[in-house]
Amino acid sequence: MARTKSSKPERAEPTAGEDAPNPVWFKPVMFGFMLLGLAWIIVFYVSQGTLPIGDLGSWNILIGFGIAFVGFLMTTRWR
Repeated sequence: MARTKSSKPERAEPTAGEDAPNPVWFKPVMFGFMLLGLAWIIVFYVSQGTLPIGDLGSWNILIGFGIAFVGFLMTTRWR
């Protein structure tokens, strides 16, 4: 009796290109950047501008948003 092929479709192995899943560290780092930026801005407002780096003044807001923005940019690569 002849054997027939399985009816399961064959899947191609993921390559290092677009369809490859993210490494395990990607999601914690992404959320870490977002939370660190948020914490930076909150600390700035709660300390009335003396912390995290008092000499920078209002530039602390831009730094906080910049850190959080890196996390949001990482979401575009999340698979």
